[in-house]
Amino acid sequence: MQLERNLPMALIALVIGLVAIWSNPNRLINRVFFSFSVHVAAWLWFLHTAISSPPGSPQGFFWLHVTNAAGAAIPFHLWLVKEAVAGEQPFRNILVRSLPWLAPTLSLMAVVFTPWFIPKNSSPEHRLYGLGYYYYIVGILVIAVLLLRETVQQMRRHVGVRRAELQILLMGGTAALATTVGIMAAKALLGGAAWLGQLRPIGVIVFYACTVIAITTHRLFDARQLLLLGLQKFLLVGIVAAEMGILYLGAEYLMPAYPAIFFATGISLWTASQLSTWLNRRLQFYPEASAARAEAFKVTQAGLPAERVAEAAATILKGWGKSDLALVWFGPPGALRSTGLPDAEETAAIETLRSLAWATPERLNRLKPSQKLAQLTRFLAAQQLGVAVLVEGPTLQVLAGVGVSASRRPYTYPQVTLLMELVTIFEGAFERASLSAKAQHAEQLATVGLLGASLAHEIRNPLVTIKTFVQLLPTRHQDPVFREKFFRLMSAEVDRIDRLTEQLLDLASPHSYIGQMVALHPILKTSLELVAPKAADKHVKFEFDLQAEPDQAFTDPSAIKQVLLNLCFNAIQAMEKQETERWVRISTRRTASALELAVADNGPGIPQEMHARLFQPFQSTKSTGFGLGLAICRDILTGLGGDIHVDPPVSGQGATFRVTFPCQPLLF
Repeated sequence: MQLERNLPMALIALVIGLVAIWSNPNRLINRVFFSFSVHVAAWLWFLHTAISSPPGSPQGFFWLHVTNAAGAAIPFHLWLVKEAVAGEQPFRNILVRSLPWLAPTLSLMAVVFTPWFIPKNSSPEHRLYGLGYYYYIVGILVIAVLLLRETVQQMRRHVGVRRAELQILLMGGTAALATTVGIMAAKALLGGAAWLGQLRPIGVIVFYACTVIAITTHRLFDARQLLLLGLQKFLLVGIVAAEMGILYLGAEYLMPAYPAIFFATGISLWTASQLSTWLNRRLQFYPEASAARAEAFKVTQAGLPAERVAEAAATILKGWGKSDLALVWFGPPGALRSTGLPDAEETAAIETLRSLAWATPERLNRLKPSQKLAQLTRFLAAQQLGVAVLVEGPTLQVLAGVGVSASRRPYTYPQVTLLMELVTIFEGAFERASLSAKAQHAEQLATVGLLGASLAHEIRNPLVTIKTFVQLLPTRHQDPVFREKFFRLMSAEVDRIDRLTEQLLDLASPHSYIGQMVALHPILKTSLELVAPKAADKHVKFEFDLQAEPDQAFTDPSAIKQVLLNLCFNAIQAMEKQETERWVRISTRRTASALELAVADNGPGIPQEMHARLFQPFQSTKSTGFGLGLAICRDILTGLGGDIHVDPPVSGQGATFRVTFPCQPLLF
């Protein structure tokens, strides 16, 4: 078995080294890891050659000595790796500083070739170990302890990625050396148990591979994450395996073997699912992630406009990353809202980020250098970002970035995946806001079309008056009374036309609603000027009961107009076939924490079956329109912290819609 394992593991070590040097040959860490990989592969090959030699032959003893000599040099090579990870000095200086470590390493390598290590009368059947063997074990332990102590000291001097890499090296190197020395010691105490020798190369290659991958891959981890992840998997596998064994043994007494296996497997899989969730919650890799995820879903459900979504997302990401800086840009592909570098370089950097999906300065430093990566690196530096991700939706791209955290620690890959999850949630909110804005604009244009027809008569009257006075002007211009009346009337009628057209254009333009403290009553009165001609044409009377005092509310004036006109037109259209008196009552009042606007009519009311889904899109009792008006009104008001609802329907008693506006600026 051992013969079959060592060569493949040597090949694995060599491949890992080649991948490390290929990923970024200019990086010192990668070059040193490549040399270390060659060293480990050579050690495994020597071990294979020693074991494959005839038992007790001089050739076998020779290669066994060579194997242990190569193993004695591994701590020294680990010291070189540690210095390269720390990155404090050029490699030439590192070699000079390594000289004090070289002497004890050479002494350990030398003792391996003496009879003190393994006496000549030792045989595979009767293993004997000399004092040199124990000197070898103790020497490696001492060097390892000194190496670990210096690693800890260097770790305290560093922050950021250097500290994280030294932690991983410390953990991986400690585990590999402890495994090797522990197996050698156990082998000596147990009288040379052959199966222990088979475990040594496996343990070393596992810890070595994990360490190399963790330090050279573009996905950055820290020691705590790897330790917790390993603990989680160990507990999960151990508990589930034990449970499955116990269940199977118990079920065997009650049913045949195959149903017992099926029963035990099913229960164990359910346990694994529940236990994995529980361990994730108990170990808490990132406790702040759950709170950020919950807040992100709140933003999505709030129906905010796109600009408010961006502001809310930036606030959440600042808290998640424990940073003072977060930015969120959104827009169609190629049109992200951004500032900073020149347009051409910024566009190229964003396109590179799009191909990578995410970037941190540490990831870019570990990848092969290129012009595109250099542009992206400058982009992150210009925006002062520690991490940036780009998520693409059906019609929008969302780029989010978070500055360096207060702890100065780099963002690790698990954090990046959490950030991408959060940005994906925000992308859904942006998509919804975009669709809502388009629907609102369509509804606005429909309202403008209806208003345009109803205002044509209203504008025509003053135009006829102006035309009549202009025709009389040549014959009556000498009359001072006529001139005074002419100028007064012309000014008033032109002002009226100008005011009506301005309101019409304001209503037609797409809006990004922004809350502010406004006086509600004047806005209501000017808005109703637009609907008054339509009401007069349909013989609908407006009644007012404006009791709110003061009438200050936190909202957007354009939003008030849109909501009020929609409710008034709905009421007028509902009463078109009504033979009796028609009226719409506009009233306001103050509540404990809000200002309420009520729009009531004496029409036929709302059918009972429509009441529950009245504010859903595409729900309408009219033969024309798309049924978007009330749904859009609710979206507009929700984004401004307000609400709209309708009183319970009473047959034949009309409908009453109640709109509430906050009286204080929103905190969010």
